[in-house]
Amino acid sequence: YHMLKEHPSSLVDMYEALPMPFGLVRYGVAPDHPEVKNVQNRFDEVARDARFTFIGNVKFSKELKIADLKSHYDAIVLSYGASQDKRLNIKNEDDSIRNVFSARTFVGWYNGLPQHRDLQPDLTCSDSAIIIGHGNVALDVARILLTDIDELSKTDITEYALGYLRKSRIRNVTLIGRRGPLQVSFTAKELREMMHLPNTRFHTDTELVKTELSANAELISQNRPLKRLMQILESGTSKTVGEKSWSLKFLRSPVEFITRDSSDPSQPKFIKAVKFHINKLEGPPDNRIAVSTSVIEEIETSLVFKSVGYKSTPVEGLPFDEKKGLVPNVKGKVLDKNGNEFPGLYVSGWLKRGPQGVIATTMYDAFETAEIIMSDIQQNKPMLSDTIDNCPKMGAEAVIPILHERGIRTVSYDDWKKIEEKEFEVGRRKHKPREKYSRVEEVLGILDK
Repeated sequence: YHMLKEHPSSLVDMYEALPMPFGLVRYGVAPDHPEVKNVQNRFDEVARDARFTFIGNVKFSKELKIADLKSHYDAIVLSYGASQDKRLNIKNEDDSIRNVFSARTFVGWYNGLPQHRDLQPDLTCSDSAIIIGHGNVALDVARILLTDIDELSKTDITEYALGYLRKSRIRNVTLIGRRGPLQVSFTAKELREMMHLPNTRFHTDTELVKTELSANAELISQNRPLKRLMQILESGTSKTVGEKSWSLKFLRSPVEFITRDSSDPSQPKFIKAVKFHINKLEGPPDNRIAVSTSVIEEIETSLVFKSVGYKSTPVEGLPFDEKKGLVPNVKGKVLDKNGNEFPGLYVSGWLKRGPQGVIATTMYDAFETAEIIMSDIQQNKPMLSDTIDNCPKMGAEAVIPILHERGIRTVSYDDWKKIEEKEFEVGRRKHKPREKYSRVEEVLGILDK
């Protein structure tokens, strides 16, 4: 949007792995947050611009590589995000344990992300669930598990997920983090929603909360977002009525997944409990760290969600900092291994600065990258197209035929609008905003009719 607005002669092509656009807005935003998805309207506006081309159903780094694109573009922006989970690095984490999921895959499942369509979580095995993590995604998962099914059925949550949730026995959800109340990662808006869940009690270590708030009163008073967050947390400790409940536990680091004993080694293992180290906080108020003690606690559960963050993955032809989990860059301009600018290569979003921030943060981050591209153009810096003949590059006009030769079926934005109209149509019959198609084969089948 920023490129097209500020540099009218730009032509922009966007390659997307799925036939459907919108990425995390479609598959990561909670279904009961429709107002957040209004950013799709801006995308629709951009996509209707004659200078923009959407090419869906193309898996970058597998079906299309940087080397395929370099000769056809002046600049390439990589913005494929952070699609992998950070690890807990605990005992038995690598075992295939039933009913232990990453929050990312569960969110993708109920939002219709094709790769997680067949997750099949067992929500009937117990009335309790544990979520490891204190971020917004952890709260999203807790809220979906505890929200009244009649309310959820009015959203664009997938019908198959509603089927599972209707049968769910989950009534108590515990969110567990390794640090204290002041170090939680969720925002005030998300916490307030949890506190306002109907018929739902809230539990936490009230004494710890009071102690931390008192000991860090000056720090809290100087940080307005933190102050608002702590006020919501403190007021929630009085919410003690409801048939369902959610809890915040602090100062606990997981060390082991414990499974149920099974006489048949060929059968899948089931989660029985999670073992935690009890921590203590050390360091100055503005940089508290959790230090493990010798005290151990086991919490029984039949359902666990890991929600401790994401990481990006490298692709061929692109520098990558494994330690930081991002592409080395300055304001979006890619740097090579020697710290020199890489002509014509740029990054944006979580691949650029790590998995943090909300949609608005990412928008401003994208504008910064666009500004760097335009600055490079204005300063006549070397770009990908700097060749002897200096011929104009053909972009998608040249690349799409190459993809078709490889047997890859591309999806245009007009194709997407046909798919979307079908989603609206099915949604109207179910009294929902839309019913998302969650299998690529289904989507492509619609275009064949």
